[in-house]
Amino acid sequence: MGVFSVKLPDVGEGIAEAELTEWHVKLGDMVREDDLLAAVMTDKATVEIPSAVTGKVIWLGATVGETVAIGSDIVRIEVEGEDDSELAVAEQAPPTVVEPEMVRQQERVKPAPVAAASEKEAPSPLGRTFAGAGPRRPEGEKPLAPPSVRLRAREAGIDLRRVRGSGPAGRITHDDLDAFQQQDDTARPSATPGADLSVTEIKMVGLRRKIAERMAEAKAHIPHITIVEEVDVSALEDLRTRMNAEGVAGRPKLTVLPFLIRAIVKAVKEQPALNAHYDDEAEIIRQFGGVHVGIASQTPNGLLVPVIRHAETLGLYAAAAELARVAEASRNGTARREELSGSTITISSLGPLGAVATTPIINRPEVAIVGVNKIAVRPHWDGQQFVPRKMMNLSSSFDHRVIDGWDAAIFVKRLKTLMEMPAMMFVGG
Repeated sequence: MGVFSVKLPDVGEGIAEAELTEWHVKLGDMVREDDLLAAVMTDKATVEIPSAVTGKVIWLGATVGETVAIGSDIVRIEVEGEDDSELAVAEQAPPTVVEPEMVRQQERVKPAPVAAASEKEAPSPLGRTFAGAGPRRPEGEKPLAPPSVRLRAREAGIDLRRVRGSGPAGRITHDDLDAFQQQDDTARPSATPGADLSVTEIKMVGLRRKIAERMAEAKAHIPHITIVEEVDVSALEDLRTRMNAEGVAGRPKLTVLPFLIRAIVKAVKEQPALNAHYDDEAEIIRQFGGVHVGIASQTPNGLLVPVIRHAETLGLYAAAAELARVAEASRNGTARREELSGSTITISSLGPLGAVATTPIINRPEVAIVGVNKIAVRPHWDGQQFVPRKMMNLSSSFDHRVIDGWDAAIFVKRLKTLMEMPAMMFVGG
């Protein structure tokens, strides 16, 4: 018998380590060649590790959630053979790279209860008497009990005035409390649930862990400045409604987002510093001619940012169609790697949930993000009277290291003007 070591393969892109997100085998399992052994995640790409041999799993090199170095042993398999030296020449099957959002539901670690509330005994019949219970003490009389008993009673929702103490001077002990819990049918009225003392621990693995890391890095590195501006979108909503009412075959329904994408394209053309990346390690700002708009989207696997590339070349309907396509691909797990990276400015929207205002976190290394909030009818002063208008707040955050407050305010004001007078989006190219 010999032992074959399966190593974590080099998946390219200069990756030095990967996070183990799922085991497909356990100790003692028999595996065949090409059977899947494990799944690891590098950045946002999931890589499946197949077996190159047939044999028995005798060693696992990590637990789910651990980081493993490229080239280190991850599984050892006992195989037929004279010695280990014969197996050194065996070629390990290449890993299978799965697109980021094909992270299956199995990646989610099943919650492990740490503590569960103790089961309650069935209540005793009404009228039953026992040593642990007694008549309620007079109002204002304080039960005698040590702090530990009081804490336990409070957590269990027990009125100590109903517990008869067996200690000196009627002092209530833990044994008295045990007896009361087991036999008292009046301590816990049936309509009152007991205290839930359970605790569940959920290990952060896979995409959820990557999202946490990226959010923490963004907040740690980027000094955010957020500007919230109220926008009257009544004219835009009227235009959008009329365009959707035409119902031309093959045309997608328009939401607010294609108009906002168009407005951003116009605004960053005038302020290219907003359509940029800041490499803070090299201290280099990279301004882009093409506008690649990221759309922060909630998916079953977590927050992803599919990208609409070269938005400057798209009309409203083309932008709407591409938006629908990449959003659906990210939700169902078919998005390609290039569709989930390379954005130069991002839009964050809570969709129908909406909010009055948000403080969006910048998608590092970008320098700006535009947050869309819900549309609501509000009273608006037109100079003579209050009239109902459809209003929406834009919440935009900027990297204050490279974007001054003045420039941020000009950008937001430009977006406001374009959204309030949508015809201007189509004037001047």
